[in-house]
Amino acid sequence: MPVLSKPLRLACTLVLLLCFSSCSSESQHSPSERYVLLATNIKLPYWQNAAAGLIRAAKEINVQAQLMGPDTYDPQAQRETFQRVIAENPTGILVSAADSELLKPSIDAAIARGIPVITIDSDARNSKRLLFMGTDNYRAGTMGGEIAAKNLNGKGNVVVFTIPEQDNLKERLDGYRAAFADHPQIKIIEIVDVRGDPRIAFDKTTEILEKRAAAVNAFVCLEATACPEVADVLNRKNAKDKVVVAMDTDESTLGWIQKGVIAATIGQKPFTMGYYGLKMLDDLHHNKLSSLDQNWAQDSFSPLPTFVDTGTVLVDRSNAAAFTSTPPQK
Repeated sequence: MPVLSKPLRLACTLVLLLCFSSCSSESQHSPSERYVLLATNIKLPYWQNAAAGLIRAAKEINVQAQLMGPDTYDPQAQRETFQRVIAENPTGILVSAADSELLKPSIDAAIARGIPVITIDSDARNSKRLLFMGTDNYRAGTMGGEIAAKNLNGKGNVVVFTIPEQDNLKERLDGYRAAFADHPQIKIIEIVDVRGDPRIAFDKTTEILEKRAAAVNAFVCLEATACPEVADVLNRKNAKDKVVVAMDTDESTLGWIQKGVIAATIGQKPFTMGYYGLKMLDDLHHNKLSSLDQNWAQDSFSPLPTFVDTGTVLVDRSNAAAFTSTPPQK
């Protein structure tokens, strides 16, 4: 039997190790594994980007993944969808909670059944979800508040468009209030519940411009759909003296920034939430925790983070052209 030289033996060993590593990595995944992302208003570009990240990760490890939820803002329909998903026993669930209290029992039921749940975008911190992944929403609010204050020169009345039930939007509003606290002459004079319907933002802005235009100096949007409608109305009415600060980087928002109607927007990373969220769920499936039903947030030796910040960026006229709402293909 021939004796291999030491360098050749080492090379063969490395090849075997690489092969073993590759084979074991591939063999631990199965096409029967199924991960679900649950949201509302899932036709929005924001959620389509999150789904693109989810599907990209799923293809890389050869598992199934799906975006589910109502096409409109409907927290009750989201809860009903969540309950159906639990009955299907998926491998893991990502969820953006439209109404955290409404969804808490369903999240807790999934955990009790042994299905790992990670919240993304909008948290449900009182539930037994394992961790939250997404934007530091308070910081997003302070970023928006600072740019609004700068454009208002420290003085003016502000109307806010939001969905009050969503925890992430509550945190953004808190951030705006904190930023405005340094500018006593800036006042939030009205908070409008758009209920996930951009037509409400359009109608409300029209009403303001027709009846009390001089009383409002700025419009702030804490979710993606409202500010393109605000900008449309301002453009139609030729109202060039209003400050608008938006949320997210869909194409219509970027277009209004480039036209100078929207001053700035706060960009999030939904693609990253979907992509990295699935990777974390997959790791939890293949490297199981001793218990899902445990308060890992208060465990000093927890293998899990409490919060993964996927990042934000301020987008204005100086850098809007560099952004796109279309995920890269692969």
